[in-house]
Amino acid sequence: MPKIAIIGGSGLENPTILKNAKSVEAQTPYGSPSSDFKIGEIEGVEVAILSRHGRQHTITPTHVNNQANIQAIKNLGCTHILATTACGSLQEEIGRGDLVVLDQFIDFTRFRKNTFFDSFKPGNLNHAPMAEPFDKNMRETLTNTAKKLGLKYHPKGTVITIEGPRFSTRAESIMFQSWGADVINMSTAPECMLANEAGIPYAAIAMSTDYDCWKTDEEPVTWEAVLEVFKSNVSNVINLIVDSIPRLT
Repeated sequence: MPKIAIIGGSGLENPTILKNAKSVEAQTPYGSPSSDFKIGEIEGVEVAILSRHGRQHTITPTHVNNQANIQAIKNLGCTHILATTACGSLQEEIGRGDLVVLDQFIDFTRFRKNTFFDSFKPGNLNHAPMAEPFDKNMRETLTNTAKKLGLKYHPKGTVITIEGPRFSTRAESIMFQSWGADVINMSTAPECMLANEAGIPYAAIAMSTDYDCWKTDEEPVTWEAVLEVFKSNVSNVINLIVDSIPRLT
């Protein structure tokens, strides 16, 4: 039974880091998850990898079935979730290729299923606490490992998740800065919320690939630029994952 589920973001769909990998299909009351699971071992720990946008990156951010993804992970018996995501930097000091161990999110999505509870049972009002949505112990492990590996990382950061698939306007980007967001993506909400509702500790490694569009002395973000930076730095994410896995549980 896998202990840790890795939800792979943009550029991290290749599960070659797994030993003895096998594919496992899953179904849930909420439908099918984004892809089959690749289950195998990393440093002796059984791990399940799920491609958030599908193996061929065909699922848009709005249409990722987050309910099915998290429920399928829970059904597999995973005790922890480690997510990866590309993000845009909203702060000068978070440069391209930097890693951010997220500690807060702002949900600016509009059209996504963001809870497992469409109704309450009498006497059981499921209002999930969300003051600290990212698991403290997992975050500490990730930051300690990043420091040990000599990676350029930021030990905390607030991510704002937008609906997508379009990028922000400059006015929106500046507004998000004023709200206190450090980075921006299209995936953390409601994925993190649902993990919390499901009672599964969740942490996320965000890689900064661009400066969104608030920085007028830079070219506005494009998908091609995002992929270029992610691919050239993805080895840092993989090294961080592989080195952290044995100490995450």
